[in-house]
Parts: sequence; C-alpha cells; structure tokens
Amino acid sequence: MTDVSASSSFEFATATRVLFGPGRLTEAPEAIRGLGGSRVLLVTGANPSRARPLHDALERLGLGVTVFSVDGEPTVERAREGTARVAEAGCDVVVALGGGSALDAGKAIAALAANGGDPLDYLEVIGRGQPLTRPSLPFMAIPTTAGTGSEVTRNAVLGSKDAKAKASLRSPHMLPRVALVDPDLLTGAPAAVLASSGMDALSQLIEPFLSARANPLTDALAREGLRRSARSLRRAVLDGPDAPAREDLALASLFGGLCLANAGLGVVHGFAAPLGGMFDAPHGAVCAALLPAVLDVNLRALRARAPTHPSLPRVQELAALLTGRVDARAEDAVTWVDELRAALGVPGLGRYGLTEAQVPALVAKAKEASSMKANPLALTDAELAEIASRSL
Repeated sequence: MTDVSASSSFEFATATRVLFGPGRLTEAPEAIRGLGGSRVLLVTGANPSRARPLHDALERLGLGVTVFSVDGEPTVERAREGTARVAEAGCDVVVALGGGSALDAGKAIAALAANGGDPLDYLEVIGRGQPLTRPSLPFMAIPTTAGTGSEVTRNAVLGSKDAKAKASLRSPHMLPRVALVDPDLLTGAPAAVLASSGMDALSQLIEPFLSARANPLTDALAREGLRRSARSLRRAVLDGPDAPAREDLALASLFGGLCLANAGLGVVHGFAAPLGGMFDAPHGAVCAALLPAVLDVNLRALRARAPTHPSLPRVQELAALLTGRVDARAEDAVTWVDELRAALGVPGLGRYGLTEAQVPALVAKAKEASSMKANPLALTDAELAEIASRSL
C-alpha cells in the first residue's frame, strides 16, 4: 500500500512522564509524593470508594488528602467548586483517578487554581478565550476507563448549562506531569462503559489519522492503536476484557489521546461538543453514533471536491487497518465501523432526544467547534445536516 506522507513540520507535546503497565497503580503514591506537594486534592468519579486505597496510601506517606468527587460529566460549576476546595484546603497537588470526566475536572481545577479567575475567562467558544499564562498545579492523571486519552492531552472539556454546550480549556500548561495507565483498572468494567469509551478511543484514532494536521509521529501511534482497537474492542465488550484485551484498549486510548492532542480531531467531535451540552448523553456513545456517517460524507466530499487530497488514500488505508485486509476498499471502513457500532448496541442520537427539527440549530453550533478546524476539508451545511440526520 502506498504510504501518504504527513507534514514533516510539526510539534509534539505530552505528559512529562507516562507510566504504563499492569499493576503500576502501586507506584502512584511515590510518584505523587515526587511531585513535591504536601496536600493533595484527589478528584474521583461518582464512587469515591474506588480511590480509597490510594487515599490511604497517600496518608501513610504523610500527605494530606482532600477528596472531590465528580458525578457525571464535568461542568463549569463543578470546576468552580473544585477550585474553591483547593483554596480552602491549601492543596498544592491535584490527582485525578477515574474516567474522562474525573480527569478533565482535575485538569481544569489544577489550571484554574494556579491562574485564578473564572472558567468562563478561559473557555473556548462559549467563554472569553483568554490564555492560561501560568503552569497548572502539579497534576497526575490515572484513568480507570479506556476512552478519552485525557491523561495525555492539554485540554479539559467542561459543560455549561447556560450555553447548553461543551467547550475546552486549552493550554500547554495543562499537560499532566504524570500519566499512570494501568490496564488492570479495566477489570470488571461494565460492557456499556467499555463500548462507549472504546468507540470514543477509536474515533480519536481515526480522526487524527485523517486530520489536516496529521504528522508522522501521530500516524505511527494511530496505526498501532487502530490495529489494537480493531482486534480487541468487540471481543472485550461482548466476552469480557481479558488481560490482552485490557492492554490493547488501554493503549488504544492512550495513543488516541496522544494523537488528538497533536493532530486535532474532526467533525465527529465538532458535533459531540454541542450535543454534550444539549443532552445527557455519554460522550463516547455520541461519537459512535456519528462516526459512520462522518466517514461516509467525508469520503464522498473528498472524492467530489478534493480528489488529490492526501487524506483520501488514507481512508482506504484505514479500511485495511480495521478489516485486516490489504485489498479493502475505502467504503469498507464505513461498513466496518457501522457494524461494530450495531454489534456493541450503541444507539442513535434520537435515543438521547435529538430530533430532525433540531438539526439546523445543531449544525450552526457544531460549525463553531474548534475540532472542526482539523477535518480534512470543510463540509457544507447540507453535508453536516446529512450527518446529523443519518445519525439519529
């Protein structure tokens, strides 16, 4: 297969230190102490008891610990509350253990605590978009799901009830000091969580691979992540995640985070931002519902308006990576993703409340999302509306 050269001029940034491997959670207490603080804000998901062993281990090392739990996806309001908790408790280190919501909340809190002000001062699109000028408090991310890749990204997504949208805080200062990824934390994860988070990770490998900002380093990570996701995601959800599948999914998520942070995303996440603010829907499930139609419409638009675009042969390579067949056609990528979504039981967007009548307003909001800028080419309003309608 003919390789397509990505840009040879690029930047690549990630967490200062990445620790990966089964059982490495045991190294977290010493790694946290190595960040130099004396009082830790421990951000967790809805069930803080899962972080109790880490909490106790930190206290045995003589560190003070304040727990802040995030029930549901993070919001502007919760970020404000967490930042106030840091000030009240005198915390000088932030650690997040949980899914993408806990990690994004922790990342936002660490940045806001160091920079002062309100989240809306810095949020893209719905806020004032001011730059974060000071380094975040030392931050460590420990994911317990395999989806967002937030442990190695420079942004945190917050929802706003007032704006009915999600938007990012974004800065190189927000990159975690330590990312600890232990595949064993996926043991016992519910099938629905594996499906939603796994499809999120898959979309975060596909979109950077096709991105207008793809580069040789993200390409290498995307190819490896796609192979691992393709061979393990369906089996992990339907049969349960054994050790090899857990490792594949954790690496696919990690690589997806590295890719999106350095090559951008596309229309899937351009839609996911406003949809997340409009409806109470899991982010990964939203991405899964959109992905087949986005691939199909992008493929058609590239053929019609940009037949020499470097992303066009990449869709065929994507099909080969997903199907394992060197003779796969570009259309096979669309079919494979759609069949996977159906096999994993991920519903369409109509399940969460989106109606045909809301599509024009959704398209208008999606066009403003920062993720749209990295799509291989700009899609028309009609093409965006078609994607939303086909994803119902």
